[in-house]
Amino acid sequence: MTFTQIALDIDGPVATITLDREAKLNAFTATMMAELIAAFDITDADDAVRAVIVTGRGRAFCAGADLSAGAATFDYDTRTDSPRGAESPVRADGSIDYEHDAVRDGGGRVTLRIFESLKPVIGAINGAAVGIGVTMQLAMDMRLASSAARFGFVFAQRGIVPEAGSSWFLSKLVGLPRALEWCMTGRIFGADEALAGGLVSAVHAPGDLLPAARALALEIAENTAPVSVAMTRQMLWRMAGAASPWDAHRLDSRAIYSRGRSGDAKEGVVSFLEKRAPAYPDKVSADMPDFFPWWTPETFAGK
Repeated sequence: MTFTQIALDIDGPVATITLDREAKLNAFTATMMAELIAAFDITDADDAVRAVIVTGRGRAFCAGADLSAGAATFDYDTRTDSPRGAESPVRADGSIDYEHDAVRDGGGRVTLRIFESLKPVIGAINGAAVGIGVTMQLAMDMRLASSAARFGFVFAQRGIVPEAGSSWFLSKLVGLPRALEWCMTGRIFGADEALAGGLVSAVHAPGDLLPAARALALEIAENTAPVSVAMTRQMLWRMAGAASPWDAHRLDSRAIYSRGRSGDAKEGVVSFLEKRAPAYPDKVSADMPDFFPWWTPETFAGK
């Protein structure tokens, strides 16, 4: 696939997705949405890719939604470039069909695709990250920031509300009081506050950011079994909304039983005892357990 608003580079076991509208501070569009989803489809399908880094070109990570449509920016019924296509959820009588696919938030489509990724995702936040530029990060597993990064959940200052699933993700990452403060003030804050609040795990000098992100990606790629990482990622994210530890116990038990029979588990133990690097045989594309992807709390409740 040819990308126009992002770049996808694969170097060994690490894929790097770069938001690539530098002249527009990598502002988010319907095209960028579709290309990001396609890029994660590619990385999931490539067994050689063990981790994905997401960053931005130039001095911004993503300056939020492209506001070039002016007052119509968030009114998709009046936009000609709507990510929702030509169909309208507005019925003939003027009421709105809120279950219509055209109602779905474009940023949410991206974060849900990142949420479903089978490869760990590392955000390398190089500069300004506001609106969708910050909420798309929330479904990533680890976020590292440049000291030049700035963050802002600016939605209330634009007359809208947090999107991209952030009402679910954000409080889980930083706690409800801080999530409320950041979203209700809509103010811009720096990398140090993001670190103190738990939004990012480390702050690096600008020139050190991508090397640090790659080092983290390689630590995963060189030391772990890919199917185990894919399963672990899904288990931790999906059980974040479980009603009780019994739901997690049911899932853990199935996963441990399944993995215990695998070639990876045998290789993991034998390579440790033989004091050598492991060579895990299982592939994400072929060896996920038979209960994947139905790993929701509802699936395991009462079973």
